[in-house]
Amino acid sequence: MATLESATASLQKEVESIGKQARAASNALRSMSPSVKNSALRSIAAALKSNRNDLQKANAKDLEAGRKNQLTSAMLDRLELTDARIDAMAEGLEQVAALQDPVGDIVHQMIHANGMRIAQIRQPLGVVGIIYESRPNVTADAAGLCLKSGNACVLRGGSEAIHSNIAIANVFVDAAVSAGIPEHAVQVIATTDRAAVGEMLKLDRYIDVIVPRGGKGLIARIYDESRIPVIAHLDGVCHTYVHSDADAEMAEAICVNAKLQRPGVCNAMETMLVHVDAAKTFLPAVADALRKGDCELRGCERSQAIIDCALATDEDWTAEYLEKILAIKIVDSLKEAIAHINEYGSHHSDCIVTENYAAAERFLDEVDSATVYVNASTRFTDGFQFGLGAEIGISTNKLHCRGPMALEGLTSLKYVIRGSGQILE
Repeated sequence: MATLESATASLQKEVESIGKQARAASNALRSMSPSVKNSALRSIAAALKSNRNDLQKANAKDLEAGRKNQLTSAMLDRLELTDARIDAMAEGLEQVAALQDPVGDIVHQMIHANGMRIAQIRQPLGVVGIIYESRPNVTADAAGLCLKSGNACVLRGGSEAIHSNIAIANVFVDAAVSAGIPEHAVQVIATTDRAAVGEMLKLDRYIDVIVPRGGKGLIARIYDESRIPVIAHLDGVCHTYVHSDADAEMAEAICVNAKLQRPGVCNAMETMLVHVDAAKTFLPAVADALRKGDCELRGCERSQAIIDCALATDEDWTAEYLEKILAIKIVDSLKEAIAHINEYGSHHSDCIVTENYAAAERFLDEVDSATVYVNASTRFTDGFQFGLGAEIGISTNKLHCRGPMALEGLTSLKYVIRGSGQILE
């Protein structure tokens, strides 16, 4: 018992020390010039490319452990650091460097009747705690966005990517410090001990916001334990609705891409809704295309009457499979499709395929999701694709930030008032 208590006390002390150091770094980072931050980001991008062999060696250890632990193929795919993904991490940082710095932007200003000048300006949040699973590229993406927006960050990745996360962070920090960034602006909690998450969630004196990225279990735990405000990035139960007025060839291409281009990510389609008038001709063709990609199909009873598929259960309508499984439901109207998405979806990314303008506009207005599409794959829900550079994640919150969370999402607002002796009478 004494040994356990000692280990717990040591972990508490270590995590608290990281929080204190992050707070001190955030104070220095807040006033750092855009030119210094941008130069640092470009240096970090170059360092990631030049150290790709070391990054992939570290990643190989995680992949080997993942195979031994029988991670799914989709999870292993999320974990892998290919040359293309390392290049994408670097390109994301370069894109962030090229974006306008949000810190100090004037959102609104006015002159009071008494002559006071009142301005609302963007400021860094301070210290951002990011807790995430699987994808090691989040380490560079999140750290880069925090640096550009003037925030210090404390990163706690999943145990399955521990070697990759530490390797990326080491390259990032070395290049950043060499470029003039405070030493503790980016820190990784380098332990697989799950208790570290609990200690991190107690640091409301030092951490201003927690951003979790992961499964329902992780998110639920963070909501239960956190003393710090949370901006949640929940699961992606994404839909594509094939309307009666859809172009069948376009609909097939969009659905196959949304499901199979990369199944193990949060913006992949998990449920396909098909209008009853399109089902008899569209379903056989799309089912054949999906099966060629080794996709398992689970459909409603009406779908089973048209194609060969397993019978979907109630659990399938809320499932985030993150693998080659698709739920299919035939609906009688646009109203029913919208109602299904709003009830069973996760308010992440949803699409309608249609040539009917009125139907498209109604879908955009009434589907309550962070991103809604007409005639395009949900796979585009991504900060890089939206021109935001990298992203912290896709927020399904309605307060503060919704959708891809990038630079502006990492800032808050404050009022700056300049007077000349005015007093309230």
